[in-house]
Amino acid sequence: MKEIYLDNAATTPISSEVLAEMTDKLQNVYGNASTLYGLGREAHTILENSRHTIAQSLNADDDEIIFTSGGTESDNTAVIQTALSRQSLGKHIITTAIEHEAILKPLHYLETLGFEVTYLPVDETGEISLADFKDALRDDTILVTIMMGNNEVGSRMPIHEIGEILKDHQAWFHTDAVQAYGLLDIDVKRDHIDMLSTSAHKINGPKMVGFLYRRTGVNFPSFLKGGDQEEKRRAGTENIPGIAGFAAAVQTITPEEKVHRQDKYAQYKQQIIDGLTQKGVPFAVNGSLKADNLQHVLNIWIKGVSTYVMQTNLDLAGIAVSGGSACTAGSIEPSHVLTAMFGSDSPRISESIRISFGRYTTEDDVEALVDNIAKIVSRVKARSEVN
Repeated sequence: MKEIYLDNAATTPISSEVLAEMTDKLQNVYGNASTLYGLGREAHTILENSRHTIAQSLNADDDEIIFTSGGTESDNTAVIQTALSRQSLGKHIITTAIEHEAILKPLHYLETLGFEVTYLPVDETGEISLADFKDALRDDTILVTIMMGNNEVGSRMPIHEIGEILKDHQAWFHTDAVQAYGLLDIDVKRDHIDMLSTSAHKINGPKMVGFLYRRTGVNFPSFLKGGDQEEKRRAGTENIPGIAGFAAAVQTITPEEKVHRQDKYAQYKQQIIDGLTQKGVPFAVNGSLKADNLQHVLNIWIKGVSTYVMQTNLDLAGIAVSGGSACTAGSIEPSHVLTAMFGSDSPRISESIRISFGRYTTEDDVEALVDNIAKIVSRVKARSEVN
């Protein structure tokens, strides 16, 4: 049975280009980049070349890129260190109700320390209101952290507009771009972004590697205490093979490739919608089908079939999809994203699945998914009629 992987928002398979780059570095470049002898200097050169490649992808300066262990560390660092280092200027933070747990949990921790957090609501498309944002912004707001694109429903946030509003305000602007990086055109200068987080494993790179973009002038102490790596901004010996692999993944995603992937994924979305409609499957899209959304994510409500039943039966057919964020998929708690969009009493909360496409997804994969969903719905309906 062929395995069909449609959970690329959770993680992506490593690409051949990345694997080759990492294998070479693992075998041949084992020096510590902080040492002064030849092996160390070689590692340091690879580190800085990788930093340059990644900085260019954002229109950032090289020294504004801090390598981390991934999106969670980058998010935690940006949120916690900003709050603790700027609390003399105020203790108010703005975010949204549908952020990733790597943002929400640090904010909950900060609330125990006396910080006040405004959680902006979203509508049924998963979008915030700029009017709500403007109303929430205060003189004592020190941080705004709003994701670029949502990992469960693919909705986009008005990052450029928020950046414009904040460019003359004391608040620093952070965005979690873990899902958006590699798909959207990101320009930190154009959008007045002060900090940005992402992770390599979302773009066919290695796990446990990410970066935090931190604009020049945005300063706070290192989150990790130890050595003076990353110009004293992040302690810990740099993962040279992983960082080189991250850069290799970035190099495969040209501006033209980003457009191509978004277009391809939009076609897959339409293929699913058309296929389920033709087969008479009762369903609805959670969110919207706007052209500027993250096209690799499609969240659908399969009416009358629980998330658990659908996901389990698809798994038995060799098809991997998600019931929500991979970081909370093992929890019995309902999706906080769908709850924020539709309310806690909506049947969508317990009858929805997230499908997410990637570089290696094919039309045949999508067709198999549609066929299997239709079969599962038919079986569930037949059993309910017998009972």
